[in-house]
Amino acid sequence: MNMFSGAYRDRRVLLTGHTGFKGSWLALWLSRLGASFTGISLPPETKPNHWELLNLPMDSRYIDICDARAVQKAFVEIKPEVVFHLGAQALVRKSYDDPLATWETNVLGTANILEACRNTPSVKAIIVVTTDKCYENREWIWGYRENDSLGGHDPYSASKAAAELVVQSYRRSFFLQADSPFLATARAGNVIGGGDWAADRLIPDLIRSVHASKTLEIRSPNATRPWQHVLESLSGYLLLGQALINGKREFSDAWNFGPDITGNRSVSWVLNYMKTEWGALNWEVEESAQLHEATLLYLDSTKARQKLGWTPVWTIETGLSKTAQWYRRFMEGNSVISDQQLDEYLRDATDKELIWATSK
Repeated sequence: MNMFSGAYRDRRVLLTGHTGFKGSWLALWLSRLGASFTGISLPPETKPNHWELLNLPMDSRYIDICDARAVQKAFVEIKPEVVFHLGAQALVRKSYDDPLATWETNVLGTANILEACRNTPSVKAIIVVTTDKCYENREWIWGYRENDSLGGHDPYSASKAAAELVVQSYRRSFFLQADSPFLATARAGNVIGGGDWAADRLIPDLIRSVHASKTLEIRSPNATRPWQHVLESLSGYLLLGQALINGKREFSDAWNFGPDITGNRSVSWVLNYMKTEWGALNWEVEESAQLHEATLLYLDSTKARQKLGWTPVWTIETGLSKTAQWYRRFMEGNSVISDQQLDEYLRDATDKELIWATSK
């Protein structure tokens, strides 16, 4: 609970998207940090799902962030001091199937959250989570920096770029006064880890194929992504939140949280490594025509490393090993080892003497 200098202990935190993969892991961590937190989200979309498996004792409310009145009512009741906005339609291929819902959730939903923050005097810090795909992808071999152009080909990527513009507008229009909240955005790479059952994601699709004793068909074996364990991005969000809580307005900006170049690996490399951890995994390349997705993507997180003091804890190999271990334990014994893996992550961060793990 002394991690992040105790910034979250007894702090009223509102977390949107807490029933999702990344949100549920953040909920687990916030509970460890002693936060008094409430989640607002749609009900979980899959069975099983990580949120229900964790069974955390917290105030959980099923609210659609597109419902501005319901969102504002929740803010009035909760009176949050810190807001982590993770609620989103987060799947590229689903955005092709339902682009309007994607735009509504990711843009209007974000605006509803920010408007509620603007009308709630208790709010002091806001972290809006977007994605590495918010950049105008030019298939560069070098990493995208926070001041590179926003854009997006598919509805998901473009809607997340638009969400960044909504944040920028609110910051400039409403959050520059001395007593206004500090507002930042966080852009992370492809997260992996146990408890993800979303459709059309590489690891969950692979796990489902094992459960069904089938061979997985993959779309783009040569596409590269900045892979990292989910806890890596969350440590960045929490460290950024700590800076905002401490009143550092200069951190009200956009931030990348991605691995170094060693974590930027192809889909085929990830699959081959997973197979070394779990021999039952099998796949083949799908030959049919595919919807457009970026083939080369890499984040430059120098800003977070130099100004926030954030660095990853686990290598890509360790992250994949932990992911395989989580699913194997669940599938073979119905065990949920998220608490254990968070302990392992925190212990490794402390051993590395990372700034957020060793602060008192």
